Amino acid sequence: LSIVLIVFGVLMLAPLYRPISTSFTVGAEAVAEPPKWLPVPFTVDNFVNVFEYVPFMQQFMNSLFLAVIITVGSLTFSVLAAYGFARVSFRGSGALLVVMLSAMMVPAQLVIIPIFIMMRQLGLVDTLAALWLPALVNVFQIFFLTQYFRTIPRELDEAAKIDGAGHAWILFRMLLPLSGPALSALAILSFEASWNGYFGPLIFLSSPKNMTLPLGLVVLQQGFGAAPATVVFAAITMVVAPLLIVFLIFQRQFVASVASSGLKG
Repeated sequence: LSIVLIVFGVLMLAPLYRPISTSFTVGAEAVAEPPKWLPVPFTVDNFVNVFEYVPFMQQFMNSLFLAVIITVGSLTFSVLAAYGFARVSFRGSGALLVVMLSAMMVPAQLVIIPIFIMMRQLGLVDTLAALWLPALVNVFQIFFLTQYFRTIPRELDEAAKIDGAGHAWILFRMLLPLSGPALSALAILSFEASWNGYFGPLIFLSSPKNMTLPLGLVVLQQGFGAAPATVVFAAITMVVAPLLIVFLIFQRQFVASVASSGLKG
């Protein structure tokens, strides 16, 4: 079984290894036949040349800012909303949750039209605010956390209320520490989605200094004076590296979230 898993692991890593390896080779070797899997001769000039074709550092900071503010902001709103649905009894809560879940069935290509009109009226087109403001409300996160909070026994709430605890204390001092794996999993998914987002930036952003990395990669490959393949692969490597680092840091919490959800279900 270990041998089989290793073989499948190598096959899954091959598409990731190929661009990383190519980013360290000279231009002529990138298109050699048969393809070379080792970067010989080895060079790091491709990474330096990326900054000559596009404002990569500015686009990197745009993507980082967008990913962080969307991840933190959406989780904050989702935690508050999920606590209301899971722990606060009010009339129409079930119907309201169903209406919110129905929004997930609407394709993003349809929702983007009214959002673009709103952002244009607010004067936010070609700004990062047009991307992170609508993303603060994440229906999937609200539903996921609502279901997760409901798996935590209500007896803990009652015991805390006897000791004089309010809603804020119960949420931030009791439920959130118990929901660490779920929050970590949602943080990974949210960061990855915003970091790799292409459709939204394509619609709202037009200035190179305001572009995010996925849009910058397209400009790098197809823009005026398109960069060589090795430079494009070097840029792809620099885009993928932060995601790998985030996943490696939180992979234990991500696996724990999946395992705990399966057990509680």
